[in-house]
Amino acid sequence: MNITTLKEYTPETATRVRELLIQLSRSGKDKGEIPKEWFEDLIASPWHDMLIAEEDGQILGIATLSITMGPGIRKNAYLEDFVTDSTIRGKGIGSQLWDAMLDWAAKKGCKNLEFTCGNGREASQEFYKHKGAAVYDTNFFRKPIA
Repeated sequence: MNITTLKEYTPETATRVRELLIQLSRSGKDKGEIPKEWFEDLIASPWHDMLIAEEDGQILGIATLSITMGPGIRKNAYLEDFVTDSTIRGKGIGSQLWDAMLDWAAKKGCKNLEFTCGNGREASQEFYKHKGAAVYDTNFFRKPIA
């Protein structure tokens, strides 16, 4: 198993990332292909990365992370997407990706890894609790811009 940071766009990578994101959120199924420009922006950004878990040329999992800045010099990592292929869950790939995320965040000078986990995702929530993540009682808000 090898975990690397996405460095180059390929149509094959885009297709596989989309397949994994559909497993994470079925709403992605109707949104079509992920634009090449999205991958290019992600790769070029010093504030965002996608970690890829790969074995024998097959992408088995991904994690998309961003740096958020608070007042002063406080930086946190925000986990946007984290998914392993449903056919191999329970084999430790998610744990390896988790450790790689924490390492990525530490190297970027972050103090916390923050993320949300939707209702109905009990297995994911148990995974996070097992990894020592604290659960906060909060509401998630989204306001569309334009």
